[in-house]
Amino acid sequence: MSSQANCALPSGFQLDRYRIERQLSLGGFSIVYLAYDADGTPVAIKEYLPNSLALRKAGQIAPQVTDDNLPAFRYGMKCFFEEGRSLARLLHPNVVRVLNFFRANGTVYMVMQFERGRTLHEYIQRHRGQVSERFIRNVFIRMLNGLREVHAHKLLHLDIKPSNIYLRADGTPVLLDFGAARQTLAQEQAMLKPMYTPGFASPEHYSDRSRLGPWSDIYSVGASMHACITGSAPPRSDDRVKKDAFVSLAKSHASKYSNQLLKLVDWCLMLDLMQRPQSVYTLQKELDQKPRPADAGTQSQLGSFFSKFRSSLSRG
Repeated sequence: MSSQANCALPSGFQLDRYRIERQLSLGGFSIVYLAYDADGTPVAIKEYLPNSLALRKAGQIAPQVTDDNLPAFRYGMKCFFEEGRSLARLLHPNVVRVLNFFRANGTVYMVMQFERGRTLHEYIQRHRGQVSERFIRNVFIRMLNGLREVHAHKLLHLDIKPSNIYLRADGTPVLLDFGAARQTLAQEQAMLKPMYTPGFASPEHYSDRSRLGPWSDIYSVGASMHACITGSAPPRSDDRVKKDAFVSLAKSHASKYSNQLLKLVDWCLMLDLMQRPQSVYTLQKELDQKPRPADAGTQSQLGSFFSKFRSSLSRG
């Protein structure tokens, strides 16, 4: 089946004990909805619905899956369910809170705490070329607290990128949308193309799954910091393996950020996984180093950012 856009469940639809309000996002692997529980509490619900395997037309509830695609669809559904089970055990302020997960309508749903704020991607787009070093260090040090907890549970995120780092109204970062089920599905089923975000996935995402580890998430963290600094992701790692066109940030952005931060990002983006930081703790320790006084002028934006950020949220 060729890839197509699936139709979302309609507004007002009763899904288990949740009422669907509207679609929040649509991707190649899932649809995310804003919904309300019986007490009127808002939640985010992610529905397993890979475009390459299933089709739901307007007016339908259960997705249509051909006999040929059914084994792969069921395998991915099992991985998605297990992902929800694993995430439900995580209780950390910098990791999205999974409240429930269940099967319905021939697929699987993951219910998460609804967070108000903006994604880091949105912030980068609004402040392209003006993201301060202090902001980068502040956000990523705290986000890495959550990632350390993920790794401590023998889990990997595998889809870290600015659009999966959410900034609450107070600026606190939250890791969203784990890609473990997608990774497993893509590797185990040769008929599916890997669903990675170009520029943010490590080389081992594209090659040998047995080589994936904390260093793979660290590559994605480096790519996300690169996006903060330059406004875009670095070149695709699978292309870099063939011919590396990556320009060191220590060379290209030396006038705007401290050499220590730029070299740290370059370190995270090494193609050889053994040459990257091997643990989140190591990366946090480096990020927590204070930049030189000469760089202090580039970091005065943080306080004003949070003030403007809260103001924009209050205006809707």
